[in-house]
Amino acid sequence: MSRTYLHSQRMKHTASLKYSGRRSRLSVKSSENNIERMPPEVILKILSHLDAGSLFCLSFVSKRFHEFANNNAMWYQFYAGQRAKKKSPRLIDDVTDGIGTAGVQEKPEGFWRRLFFKELAGHNENWRKKLKHIHSYTGLPSQTAQILRSMRVSWTITLTDKRGRESTFEQTHVHFSTAAVTVSWSAGDWPFIDQLTSLQLHGVVRVPLKCPDEYKPGWRSLLAKVVLNKDAWSLCGSDRMVKLLYVEQGITVCVWQEPCEIAFVMVNLHYHRLVDRSLLGSFAVQHQPAEHAAAFDDVDPEYGLHGYAVHIELHNTVESITSGRFSQLFCRKDQIEDGFIKLKVISKSNRSQHTTLCGSISLPWSTDALQGQVEGSCMLTLTVFDEAHLPFWCVSAPVAVTKSNQAEILYDCNGESFCIRYEDAEGRVEIELQQMEDQKQYFMVNLIIFLSVSKVNKHFGRDY
Repeated sequence: MSRTYLHSQRMKHTASLKYSGRRSRLSVKSSENNIERMPPEVILKILSHLDAGSLFCLSFVSKRFHEFANNNAMWYQFYAGQRAKKKSPRLIDDVTDGIGTAGVQEKPEGFWRRLFFKELAGHNENWRKKLKHIHSYTGLPSQTAQILRSMRVSWTITLTDKRGRESTFEQTHVHFSTAAVTVSWSAGDWPFIDQLTSLQLHGVVRVPLKCPDEYKPGWRSLLAKVVLNKDAWSLCGSDRMVKLLYVEQGITVCVWQEPCEIAFVMVNLHYHRLVDRSLLGSFAVQHQPAEHAAAFDDVDPEYGLHGYAVHIELHNTVESITSGRFSQLFCRKDQIEDGFIKLKVISKSNRSQHTTLCGSISLPWSTDALQGQVEGSCMLTLTVFDEAHLPFWCVSAPVAVTKSNQAEILYDCNGESFCIRYEDAEGRVEIELQQMEDQKQYFMVNLIIFLSVSKVNKHFGRDY
């Protein structure tokens, strides 16, 4: 080949590379500037045709789109539209304190978006009115379960290991009973139990937007944070596959018999202030309602506590086993022993107080692959009310039924005697059960509640 031909080919190749490079740069520049070069007013006009879910997801695309997607005027339109659906008059004057439409943009960035999300999620505290309706039997707000369901409240647990790594799990099963809700987590890749250091329980409300679940906005409210020390856990039941280990504050960790790994986690939540605790706390701080010292009646100095009432229920994750309400409970001052005030709820000698248990005492459980039933275990939900009919001590936790050493047999039968015991820093509960051998039926024949004197002093704001 001649030098002239080779030189000609190199020149063509160089020109081709320059042309393709220039075309590539023009293409990139064009794709970058199609939106960048648009006036903000035009972009906002285009975005105004999006629904709330699409607009919210757009904020994750880039920093520039994040700014556009947080425009107060657009989110105010969503907020106003949501309020209008509820026929709420005088929108602008009500929500902007009379500053007019121009004041909408003067609010901090994200102001109207937060209000819209709260309105959409029902997070406007109108539920407080519903909580004023008290159930005559339980003595607790009668619409607690309905409010939690209507606001789509769920609960999550976050486990932290020794390296500080966190794993969050979504609930898999919820059971509402008369005075408590039992939440279970049985799906997921559980960390090794020996590596865990703490567990956090949060109430969660997610805004019902049309967007992927991982992007849905919401609120998390801390209900409990406990240190996980396996040596301090108490066994509250087992079968051939699992062991139920009670931690505290209604939290139970269930582990496989072999190997000793987590099977599922279960939490009992008492209805008392459950809506407030699930909604009004923050991610790191629990909701703390204002405490007021209760009035104390010293009409009869012989009675330290009088006019008290108790609601008790034994249940599992499927059904109620027994429940009862007892009133006019009292404790004389000379009955205070070892720092506890004794309330005798059911007496062996008073057979009219004895309560029948319906069905067997057992606790069904299930995971993704297996299910079973722990015999001799159930849930205890207890509410003690003071003389003003206000909840004084609230308990919801798993308990175990064990054989009693009591020799006295009631009902002229040969059935065995059993006991149930629960204790925490504020008090303890002792229950005695009598079994009818021929009918395989239980009767609650003795129930005593011991209240810590320190808790009583704190409640009444005085030394007892």
